[in-house]
Amino acid sequence: QVQLVESGGGLVQPGGSLRLSCAASRFTLNYYNIGWFRQAPGKEREGVSCISRSDGISYYADVVKGRFTISRDNAKNTVYLQMNSLKPEDTAVYYCAAGLGRYCTLREYEYTYWGQGTQVTVSS
Repeated sequence: QVQLVESGGGLVQPGGSLRLSCAASRFTLNYYNIGWFRQAPGKEREGVSCISRSDGISYYADVVKGRFTISRDNAKNTVYLQMNSLKPEDTAVYYCAAGLGRYCTLREYEYTYWGQGTQVTVSS
């Protein structure tokens, strides 16, 4: 069974950093577009960042551009989301997802496999 597992969430003060990891079992992540999404309490899930399988190009939502960085480590079969300058409004459950579109997007319906999520809380 294909499985994605997120880790690295936690409690951090505003201005701090976290690095989220998305690891896969039973399939090779670099064959897939990988997206990071988040859902805050009472809000709809939104796309944060993605990295394309074909050319490695990454995309970011405007609200995180310049603060978050997505990357792959193919040897570890893991995708990371480095989050810097965190703000209280970044508080959410963060999910990674894998899909086989031509390029990655921040549209949920283009992703087939989803992890269970990891909680990120930004608070003083």
